[in-house]
Amino acid sequence: MSIPDLYNIESLFSEDELMVRDSVRLFVQDKILPKVKQWNREAVFPKQLIPEIADLGLLGAYLTGYGCPGISYNAYGFAMQELERGDSGFRSFVSVQNGLCMYPINAFGSDEQKEKWLPPMARGKKIGCFGLTEPDFGSDPSGMITTAKKQGSEYILNGTKMWITNGSIADIAIVFAKTDDGVNGFLVEKGTPGFTAPEIQGKLSLRVSVTSELLFDNCRISAENVLPGAKGLKAALMCLNQARFSIAWGVIGAALACFEEALEYAKTRIQFSKPIASFQLVQAKFAQMWTEIVKAQFLCYRLGQLMDQGKATPAAISMAKRNNVHMALNVARTCRDILGAAGIVDDYHVMRHMDNLESVYTYEGTHDIHTLILGQELTGIGAFG
Repeated sequence: MSIPDLYNIESLFSEDELMVRDSVRLFVQDKILPKVKQWNREAVFPKQLIPEIADLGLLGAYLTGYGCPGISYNAYGFAMQELERGDSGFRSFVSVQNGLCMYPINAFGSDEQKEKWLPPMARGKKIGCFGLTEPDFGSDPSGMITTAKKQGSEYILNGTKMWITNGSIADIAIVFAKTDDGVNGFLVEKGTPGFTAPEIQGKLSLRVSVTSELLFDNCRISAENVLPGAKGLKAALMCLNQARFSIAWGVIGAALACFEEALEYAKTRIQFSKPIASFQLVQAKFAQMWTEIVKAQFLCYRLGQLMDQGKATPAAISMAKRNNVHMALNVARTCRDILGAAGIVDDYHVMRHMDNLESVYTYEGTHDIHTLILGQELTGIGAFG
């Protein structure tokens, strides 16, 4: 079911952008929703769907050249919305491949690195991951202890990265490490001696997603694997902004999935001889959720325009990520409440989305960190630490 478009938001988007949305929505309906309960129970990411995701043009979506389609940021945002309507794990896979792997290679890599990696990554033949967060340093990446020591024509990497999406299935890792000259980005290929990527087990959230450690034990890589333009933490944060944009759009899909499921349930669930949708308290909950979803849609629409124009500031991206994830998590919790006991079983999608959003609330900058980013932008005073 679809909810009414009170503000005619759909008219703001181009036919191409709406076509991307509709094609990904159909893919999710046909290929993800029928099996996502099983994948979530088994904690499995269905790698067999990667070629089909690539065929939709979602890998390297907003990049141009190297086999990438070069669609608008809002078309890409719609794709992320629809993928997360299915499950946050699929949006996470695509946003990492795009914003945290293909983007830095395209923005900071040499011509040779771009030619080697971007075409097969766009086809889904090569998968990437991004190594910045460490076991003891997440919100404060400047404290990282992973090092890369220059030795002749090689670098020797030592350290650990943590909570890395796609890590165990990745063919290439974008890794940030401290060198004698500051922080640099490196390309570390799967199978390099001294590099392992064990998968993290026992997750209660993002179960349809591969989450790993990256371990470097005297891992030797050629100096040719340095990303020449990825110097300093600014480069890493530029990548995170790409991922945060996709999250801001994606979580709208999770919110819509929960909202539509709860609305349908409320219309058919009979208590006191009438559907619970007829009660004032339930209608008040739907009215508030609906309003918040529409506000999030407008925020993303304008942000996508700014991204296309190269005018989106980090604070603007933080505002969208912070607001929209907070909105989606509240919507999921409220919808779980409306479903009552039925909301805790996986015959319904609400609790799975709610569990996933608990992680999304934390990764790519916690809610509190984005709050402080906005506070610094507003006051000119940093309040970190």
